[in-house]
Amino acid sequence: MALKPFNDTILKAAYGEKTTHTPVWFMRQAGRSQPEYRKIKETHSLFEITHDPELCAYVTKLPVDQYNTDAAILYKDIMSPLGALGVDVEIKSGIGPVIGNPIRHISDVQKLGEIHPEQDVPYILDTIKLLTTEQLNVPLIGFTGAPFTLASYMIEGGPSKNYNKTKAFMYEQPESWHLLMEKLADMCITYTHAQIDAGCKMIQVFDSWVGALNREDYRMFIAPHMQRIFSGIKEKNVPVTTFGVGASHLVEEWNALPVDVVGLDWRLQIDEARQKGITKTLQGNLDPAILLAPWAVIEERLTRILEQGLQSDSYIFNLGHGVFPEVKPETLRRVSEFVHTYSADYKSKH
Repeated sequence: MALKPFNDTILKAAYGEKTTHTPVWFMRQAGRSQPEYRKIKETHSLFEITHDPELCAYVTKLPVDQYNTDAAILYKDIMSPLGALGVDVEIKSGIGPVIGNPIRHISDVQKLGEIHPEQDVPYILDTIKLLTTEQLNVPLIGFTGAPFTLASYMIEGGPSKNYNKTKAFMYEQPESWHLLMEKLADMCITYTHAQIDAGCKMIQVFDSWVGALNREDYRMFIAPHMQRIFSGIKEKNVPVTTFGVGASHLVEEWNALPVDVVGLDWRLQIDEARQKGITKTLQGNLDPAILLAPWAVIEERLTRILEQGLQSDSYIFNLGHGVFPEVKPETLRRVSEFVHTYSADYKSKH
């Protein structure tokens, strides 16, 4: 069966070009809330799914078919490449990533290796090739975790609520910290380049937990490394998005970096971001909890967000964080349909 014409709306929006409608995708759109995925999870672990290109491609493509999104995002975990560096990581159900060899001293950082994607994660590249050459008519978004967020797991030994060990390591051992950031930045660039070469048309860098830092510390300990990462990714001529949770105080810092898209969580309105001088394309930012509310509430919030986003062509609709397992697939389908219809109607009149 022939593929539909390629829908590049999200790529145009990322660059601020005119589009016929506002593009839509959802963070964590693959899996979690989908019955088909839950059925697979009864017999397959996340590790097994991501190591099986046919199965992983199916999970990645499912939300595009079900919700009519304008992009797919590769189904995998931000921890996927860390094993190649010598990190003993295990994704434990109900807990998250658990690190068997947490970093404590500079010697631990010096032991970290490098990633060679074709040898270390060939199954990820095979999944990308399968999707982009045979299955998708929308761009595939590749991604990586950012150094701070990856380091937080590597230092804490697992998920954390306050990142005290991570910040203490940063303050007490700045030389070790910057070496760790450099090694993780190298990994991010090499890993995303391989994803792009395999067929990804866009990259999102998840710095999920960097909101734990204040602006001064971000500038000193993080920004130089993010500058190198974003510049490195953009050598491949694809749009790059940055995103973090609870990081509204950092949006001006992100705007100064060589990114194309700034992802917002629900804490900062689109209008407020523009008033802060954010000139990049904005992505966001419906609170995912609202997806559990009655449709009338959802529609009212969608309208409010779209009225702000549609003041510019530089806008991509998304949630302010990932889809909850409790969200009904039908709700996501209706959200996507509403955003497409409302934005197309608005754009045809303006």
